[in-house]
Amino acid sequence: MARTRVRITSLLALSAALFLTTACGNDPSPQDTKSEGGPRPQAEKPVVVVTTTWEGAFAKAAGAEDVKVIVPQSVHHAPDYDPKPSDLAAVAKADFVLYAPFEPYAAKIKEDAGSKAKLVEVALDNDPDKVKAEVDKLGALFGTADAAAQWKTGFDTEYAKLNKEVQAAWPGGRSPSVVAQVFTAWSAKLAGATPVGTYGPEAVTPAQLAELSAKKPELVLDNAHMSTGTVLPDSGAKQVKIVNYPGEDLELLAVYRNAAAELKKAMGAS
Repeated sequence: MARTRVRITSLLALSAALFLTTACGNDPSPQDTKSEGGPRPQAEKPVVVVTTTWEGAFAKAAGAEDVKVIVPQSVHHAPDYDPKPSDLAAVAKADFVLYAPFEPYAAKIKEDAGSKAKLVEVALDNDPDKVKAEVDKLGALFGTADAAAQWKTGFDTEYAKLNKEVQAAWPGGRSPSVVAQVFTAWSAKLAGATPVGTYGPEAVTPAQLAELSAKKPELVLDNAHMSTGTVLPDSGAKQVKIVNYPGEDLELLAVYRNAAAELKKAMGAS
């Protein structure tokens, strides 16, 4: 009789163990519920590696808190950067790797690092509508949509304020005539101006020089990261240095504040 009780007790214990094992196996963890390339559950904090502070600022705006930047801010032209072993180590631990189309080494870094991170191409453009679209996209991927929405609300308020300040500095109360480098056209929009011409990213040719100078622009909005010197030397236009990349704090709004200050200075506002 004692032997029978032992056997029954053992069977019950085994059944309980099987039940728990089966239940755990059928109850997916948050990681398991994340489909390949799909949005991340809200409860998880993504580890994000970015090539530059520009992508980093987009990631931070979208709600990412753990962001590692690969290319130092001192390197103005990211495609020239040669990744280090420490960069590969960071990528190996990442959930997402953000890069721009003109940074061809991002996929190679991920491959060399043996990372399972999702490679995400970011459209780097500080045009406000494009920024908000990218922040929405990243927020959905990271599972931080609420944080992204909150950031966009603050962004709209600050952008509207800066836009009014710059327009208040228009010389004679009218929109200035501007020529913009293709990657700084967003700053013309901030100034409430429509460019009469654009140039770049290649160097300005003699024919372009003549054509742009003939438009008699008051301002040339040059790209600080790709500057080739004075763009229209004999046009009389003031050249404004526009910085696209945020600082190490990854604050994207600081880029707009800086541009607004430079534009107001060029237009004679104190």
